[in-house]
Amino acid sequence: MTHMPAPSAFSPAMTNALSGAFAPIGCVLRVAGASSRVLLDRAAVEALAGDADPVVGSGGQVGSQIKMRVGGAWLIANVRALGLEDDAGTCIGADIDFLGEGDEERLTGKLYHFRRGVTRYPMPGCEIFPVTTADLQQIYAADDRAHIGIGAIYPTADIRAALYVDAMLGKHFALVGSTGTGKSTAAALILHRICEMAPQGHIVMIDPHGEYASAFRGTGALYDVSNLQMPYWLMNFEEHCEVFLTTSGSQRQIDADILAKCLLMAKGKSRIGQEIAKLTVDAPVPYLLSDLTNLIGLEMGKMDRAGDTAPYLRLKTKIDEIKADPRYGFMFSGMLVADTMADFLARMFRLPGDGKPISIVDVSGVPSDITAVVVAVLSRMTFDYAIWSRNEPQRPILLVCEEAHRYVPAGSDQANSVGRILGRIAKEGRKYGVSLGLITQRPSDLAEGVLSQCGTIIAMRLNNDRDQAFVRAAMPEGARGFLDSIPALRNRECIICGEGVAIPIRVSIDALDENKRPASGDPLFSQLWRNTGGEDQIIGRTIQRWRAQGK
Repeated sequence: MTHMPAPSAFSPAMTNALSGAFAPIGCVLRVAGASSRVLLDRAAVEALAGDADPVVGSGGQVGSQIKMRVGGAWLIANVRALGLEDDAGTCIGADIDFLGEGDEERLTGKLYHFRRGVTRYPMPGCEIFPVTTADLQQIYAADDRAHIGIGAIYPTADIRAALYVDAMLGKHFALVGSTGTGKSTAAALILHRICEMAPQGHIVMIDPHGEYASAFRGTGALYDVSNLQMPYWLMNFEEHCEVFLTTSGSQRQIDADILAKCLLMAKGKSRIGQEIAKLTVDAPVPYLLSDLTNLIGLEMGKMDRAGDTAPYLRLKTKIDEIKADPRYGFMFSGMLVADTMADFLARMFRLPGDGKPISIVDVSGVPSDITAVVVAVLSRMTFDYAIWSRNEPQRPILLVCEEAHRYVPAGSDQANSVGRILGRIAKEGRKYGVSLGLITQRPSDLAEGVLSQCGTIIAMRLNNDRDQAFVRAAMPEGARGFLDSIPALRNRECIICGEGVAIPIRVSIDALDENKRPASGDPLFSQLWRNTGGEDQIIGRTIQRWRAQGK
């Protein structure tokens, strides 16, 4: 049986008229760095449950905060786990994680000037007190840094959760959560608030399902296959290979060598009016696809009759096939051969923003075999622009990637161009003013190391054990108590930890107006299946769009 502390430490919870602080509800049993163990009086904790202050009422429960006085400061800790400590059931043992400390006001005993980290640890036997709403207002009070409000701190209804924009974007962020938890709406809310704070910002969002156009119709520039007009010559050599090469192994290397030689010659014919001393196959220089196929034909003509012409024919056939396919018109149209690079960058990166700081790039209509290449080009253009504009006035860019696990999958060793460039942005982007926002429902399917590069993690409910473990591994040690509640989060609730918040927090996310929500709601089968009539017209219109491969 555990040796109990002195009875005076466990007096019933009541307000101390002098200090405004509650009577102690327990004491520190053991101190071990960032995590410690305390003893709580069960009767005192249960007495708190009837308090009118919801924060005090939840005192001593898993996920709640407690405080202890050390010298002239209040130490704040989060309760991670609870368990009975004696046979009589009067004493509760709790594992806690220290969050930070604040100064104590001499006359009232109240907490003020809270900061992350611990200067002095408590001694065993130190008294434990419940945290009040007034304490939380000090703990979560936003400082002078630029921030956005996204919801209310749990369990309060009026203490606002602040996300520090510069800290969050400076070291990337990830938003994770199972399908149906409100992940897309949370992403839209965060982006809306950033756009409201910075109407001249520069945000590019890759939207694989066409969900976000409806959310940003009035505040963003919307692009899909009908108006994207992405010139094919913006691709680097690696991306050209992914589109034009159809072979593997040693044959692929032969085809790549031929493509490199002919592509360099085709770019050499460019008439952009700029003298390029050392032209490379990666340079974004306009060239004609017809020049490329003609050069491949000329190279093939140089072969002896005994030579193998198959690589040349393969390349020529594939390029002609893509040129003739209307599905690829948004990228490989003959109209895109002009030098429109400046216009494309200005449109995509919102330079200037004209009050619409976000570009929503809907890639749902892009043929599946080149979707990854399109995302790779957009991501690489973001990174390359940041690198080559280093001597210019800086214009930081936020790149948000929905369904990120599709582009940087685990176990692939980032074998494709999009995986490599997103991995590079995760590691190096902050040096050049490129921030990465990853949104995914399957964090365990992300390439190892990418999630750990995100300085701020916003975790909604995750139902899968592997996903929970993956997020837990990427989060800081002090957030463990919050992480244990991830499976129990309600819809539109999340745990936020890392650089973007002062300390780990549980947040009830604000509701969004109907016209600002993404089109990601689940169908109501019981209601929609009652609707009848007009099926012939529905099928007819659907087949027409299907055959035309357009929306």
